[in-house]
Amino acid sequence: MTFKFNNVYIKNTATIAGHLEAKGPLNKYFDKTHKDFYVNSKSLEKSEVNLQKESINILMEKEKLKKEEINILISGDLQNQITASSYAAKDYEIPFIGVYSACATSTESIILASIILENDKSKNIICTTSSNNLVSEKQFRNPVEYGAPSPETKTFTSTGGASILLTNEKTNIKITSGTIGKIIDLNQNDPNHMGAVMAPAAADTIYNHLKNNNETVNDYDLIITGDLGIYGKKILKEYMDQKYKIILGENYNDCGAMLYDMKNQKEITAGGSGPVCSALVTYGYIYNEMKNKNYRKVLFVATGALFSPTFIYQKENILSIAHAITMEVVN
Repeated sequence: MTFKFNNVYIKNTATIAGHLEAKGPLNKYFDKTHKDFYVNSKSLEKSEVNLQKESINILMEKEKLKKEEINILISGDLQNQITASSYAAKDYEIPFIGVYSACATSTESIILASIILENDKSKNIICTTSSNNLVSEKQFRNPVEYGAPSPETKTFTSTGGASILLTNEKTNIKITSGTIGKIIDLNQNDPNHMGAVMAPAAADTIYNHLKNNNETVNDYDLIITGDLGIYGKKILKEYMDQKYKIILGENYNDCGAMLYDMKNQKEITAGGSGPVCSALVTYGYIYNEMKNKNYRKVLFVATGALFSPTFIYQKENILSIAHAITMEVVN
């Protein structure tokens, strides 16, 4: 399903990156970086709470907004019961909506916020997400202390927090449409190859977004997915060509392949992942480049793998989903 929006604008963003993300090529676009996974916290789980709060605080400081001026806070993360988001939200006393689409949480949040803003039910909505590499590895695969080997297809969960402020006040960058994706199951069951899991969902959403908007890939300055990594990116391009006869060319890239220095950061393996991976790239690099009008129309397709280790042990496939938004420079 695709929604058209006439009254939804991006007012500002805030990005907090981890120490490995800070070594990547997009470092200058981040508002703040940290030196380790703990982010001045007593536990890794609590570090994610702080990452979200830091991004929210910086965003509000940029716009000189008080918490009373924020109508709704929408956020989600990878921790069980999205606890990082809930514990971050409790200090603001802002009406809260917790969401989960795994690594597609950012675009899910933006579409939900846009629907609310379009109907003049609110004026300012903040959408937030986060992830921490060590928390996610412990929850979904193996704690890094176990020393389990990483296959070359495995993506690296990014560490950081990212927030975006959406409003119905006119700014130079507008959310013009959003497509809610479908659950896709193509018999993938390898938790160390999320690119293969999520690529079909990205393809389905891109196809439907373009069809419903009567557009082609050439209508966009940039199409970005997140976060398929280097192998998932290749799979998506082949899949789009074979199934939909759509060629993703030079104006396509993947956030997981963009966030890190893939030649020199050997620990990253197949690229970045996690909800904050695509959010750091989009709210940092893409947003700033759009402000400078280097990109005028961007299709952002966040991708998520919807699974738990329990279901993997029960021989179930890993499901996937992707949600898309169109961002346009309007002035």
